[in-house]
Amino acid sequence: MGNLPKGKVSTSSLYTTMLREVVSSGVESDVLLYSYHRSFNGFAAKLTKDEADKLREKDGVVSVFLSQKMQLHTTRSWDFMGFSKKVLRSAIESDIIVGMLDTGIWPESQSFNDTGFGPIPKKWKGTCQSSDNFTCNKKIIGAKYYKADGDYDPDYDIQSPRDSEGHGSHTSSTAAGAFVSKASLYGLAKGTARAFDDAIADGVDIISLSVGSSSASDYFDDPIAIGTFHSMKNGILTSNSAGNSGPVLSSISNLSPWSLSVAASTIDRKFVTNVKLGNGEIYEGTSINTFDLDGKMYPFIAGAAAPNTSQGYTSEDSRYCDLETLDKTLVEGKILFCDYDSQAYGPVDAGAVGAVFQNSKRKDYVFPYGLPLSNLNLDDGRNVFNYVNTTENPTATIFKTQVEDNQFAPFVVSFSSRGPNPVTADILKPDLAAPGVDILAAWSEIPTLTDTDGDTRIVPYNIVSGTSMACPHATGAATYVKSFHPTWSPAAIKSALMTTAFPMSSENNLEAEFAYGAGHINPAVAVRPGLIYDAGEIDFVNFLCGQGYNPKQLALLTASNSTCSEETKVPVWDLNYPSFALSTTPGNSVTRVFHRTVTNVGSAVSTYKAVVKAPSGLVIQVQPSVISFKSLGQKQSYTVTVGAEVGNSMISGALIWDDGVHQVRSPIVAYASLLE
Repeated sequence: MGNLPKGKVSTSSLYTTMLREVVSSGVESDVLLYSYHRSFNGFAAKLTKDEADKLREKDGVVSVFLSQKMQLHTTRSWDFMGFSKKVLRSAIESDIIVGMLDTGIWPESQSFNDTGFGPIPKKWKGTCQSSDNFTCNKKIIGAKYYKADGDYDPDYDIQSPRDSEGHGSHTSSTAAGAFVSKASLYGLAKGTARAFDDAIADGVDIISLSVGSSSASDYFDDPIAIGTFHSMKNGILTSNSAGNSGPVLSSISNLSPWSLSVAASTIDRKFVTNVKLGNGEIYEGTSINTFDLDGKMYPFIAGAAAPNTSQGYTSEDSRYCDLETLDKTLVEGKILFCDYDSQAYGPVDAGAVGAVFQNSKRKDYVFPYGLPLSNLNLDDGRNVFNYVNTTENPTATIFKTQVEDNQFAPFVVSFSSRGPNPVTADILKPDLAAPGVDILAAWSEIPTLTDTDGDTRIVPYNIVSGTSMACPHATGAATYVKSFHPTWSPAAIKSALMTTAFPMSSENNLEAEFAYGAGHINPAVAVRPGLIYDAGEIDFVNFLCGQGYNPKQLALLTASNSTCSEETKVPVWDLNYPSFALSTTPGNSVTRVFHRTVTNVGSAVSTYKAVVKAPSGLVIQVQPSVISFKSLGQKQSYTVTVGAEVGNSMISGALIWDDGVHQVRSPIVAYASLLE
């Protein structure tokens, strides 16, 4: 319902009255689930489809949409970004508050130790929901638990902010965890390692959200887009995970232009799990294997040779080693060869000592399993398959995982959701990439490492991959920038992160900017960007006007009497965004004119020259090509005319404003869109 009503109005009474007018059976106590009344106006209620349609037509309603169950977009990484412990620090960094919207937190982790911390910031208005022996400190200054439907699973849920899953502890310690010396997972990766409504009112400075839906939604049908809009209005930048549905194009799910959308990239470390055969051959695979077979050779059998015929399964079933397809009497005590990648529940259930998978998918990230296991590529898998099927009494062993250098890093991992933007085609998404592969961080000590039967390993730190892990890296970087520039707007902080990002190469990511946006995050440089592309609430409202949104909806969202007119309708190409995108239908050329304004935050007296990077087929003209400043905070405007012959694909270049000290870089992407 947009902004909070002015004056002393009982929102709960207002909501109940509205519901009485649409609910045919009378408003029962369980119809109204939750009221949002601290930072914006709205409620959650149990309604039929017809009742929701009636409510949608009511005055004062911006949008009505179905509640969704969001997906989790599931040390060395900071050093890899050039962000070491010796980086320049801000005097007010201890006054910056990060709000994490996730599965909870494990307060006993050393990552949340408050030793040496001063008093809690005076601006903090939140509370600590203490329960189940959960307490806050000067590091975790507040915590709340939300369960909208009230459906508690006693085997899984804890009615407190305590993390029973691990995801929230991992993201929180990545974004703002304390320095922990020699943190590791069994010796691997040794190194140093209603919520929007409340978060805004409680006084957070940055919000980190590593969840999202499985696909993109229109801005007014997306609770995350709505929540982040209200956060932006209140001066809070939200860092969002892009999603884990890649490498499919247009799979990005968090894509509002007022939030920061983060893709997941690799770091210069990879985990290798070798397999040795009885003939002496050794093959390099991938996984996180902390089990030690001490080099002992075990009998080796193919899943196809051990079907559970008593249950009607054949070798065509058992070759994949799925649960219940294997004959336990044939598999028990042996290492198992499987034709497909799975969670290994089948081999564990059948009593295998270990498993070797051959996998056609890109294995540019790894998992732990409930037994010794290694994933081989198809070529090596074929050789091992031939060995196990043609050798009398074949044997094998699986070694513990070793850490090696990844010389190809950074590149965007295969699972990271890609652009182009399925909602607003001419806004480039994701915005940038950050480390999200094989990241070591804090973990809950409730679940076992793999949740596999027989796995009793409880770990304080875990190695996990996902855009969920990339998002808090960007959150931490945004927090770092905010600590130096506490008055900067969310758009200014986002601009600083994007325009200072390391350029990445399409050699490792064919989707280019649709995979990594502006490039790889570079927090140490982001505090001194030189120029910023700023934007505020009115700029995004005018953008939404230009996109054809209902003026009545926008007025409610902004709590203003502003209406969309020809003067306020801003075309997408004129939103003051730090990147440029233009699309056309396949086979056609396209020309667009972009208007931008930059604000000087570098040297008071400075002159920037436009440097254009344009491959064949892309023409970029900048006017003026030189801009000068006489003071900090001064603004200068320019236009960019881009012409492109895109055929059926994409083409990209860049505009760099260079004053000899700062290089303010913006990607320019033209592409053939298949979207209507």
